[in-house]
Amino acid sequence: MLRQVSSQIDPLLFEIRRTFRNLQQTCTEALFCTSSMSAEAVGARAGSPIKVSLTDSAGRGVFTTRNIGSGELIHTAKPLLTHPSLALSDQVCCYCLKKLDKDGSSGIFSSLKGEDGTSYCFCSEECRDVSKACCEVESKADWSLYHDHCRAKGLKYPLMVKRFACMVISGAASADDLGILQPARLLPGAVSQMEEEFELLKRTLLKAQIDERLTGFLTKQWYMGVLARIRINAFRIELVAASYKDLLVSATASVAAQAAVGNALYMLPSFYNHDCDPNTHIVWIDSAFAKLKALRHIEEGEELRICYLDASLDCAARQKLLSEGFGFHCRCFRCLSHD
Repeated sequence: MLRQVSSQIDPLLFEIRRTFRNLQQTCTEALFCTSSMSAEAVGARAGSPIKVSLTDSAGRGVFTTRNIGSGELIHTAKPLLTHPSLALSDQVCCYCLKKLDKDGSSGIFSSLKGEDGTSYCFCSEECRDVSKACCEVESKADWSLYHDHCRAKGLKYPLMVKRFACMVISGAASADDLGILQPARLLPGAVSQMEEEFELLKRTLLKAQIDERLTGFLTKQWYMGVLARIRINAFRIELVAASYKDLLVSATASVAAQAAVGNALYMLPSFYNHDCDPNTHIVWIDSAFAKLKALRHIEEGEELRICYLDASLDCAARQKLLSEGFGFHCRCFRCLSHD
């Protein structure tokens, strides 16, 4: 029996080591060579001045391989997974979350209407091709009850799980593609809520008569694991307002409690650790295609860190948010100094 268990574990350990080694050496699309979405999974190009390595106290982290100047673009990243805010689903691109100007140059390249009336709009051929298969599956179901549930409880991450499940069903992703990401710590109250959301998701797909052979991966354990990873790794996407019209759109969204255009999940940016006095920040200009830039001069070998929250908050507020939202107590220089 022990030899049988060992024979099963050894190949798994080998695969884990191999995957992490490839990630550490290249930080490129080789992360998920078996995944059809891997080409979009990591925005970092070969030759970017970064590497992923283990830190002394925070697991994996991103480090520089050369000196980086203040304001320098370190790398870009395309999202693995996105979902627009429900209030803006017909006003932004379904994939890149770019705002759509139906009367201007940034118009709708193509669109798809869902069973429940939801609009799936794309700003370009590239975005349509990336998301078409997933959205065709998603559009077959009536998500009214699921969306109403999320609106009533102010939930956004279950929407991303829904989309990821449709990606898996369509063949655009593998069910275990997010397994490499760090999961959030789940509290008992959160688990019971997740169970309710899982049942609602599964019933919606069953009513849509999706082939059950394609939904075999969709178990309660899978749902909770994916949601736990999305909760701690997803980014809230707020685009730079380029015009007065953009400011009006943002104001309207804020009134509807949807200040962001949506949420996105990335591979490489998810490995960035937190610091209340970061040396790097992530910006979104006109879409969810992220740009990571240096806030100051960064020495070769230094860890790149971003701030997970509003750095202007006082120490107590930052600690509370980081503990409740991310499950750790920050011990950066600012927090140790009670700044």
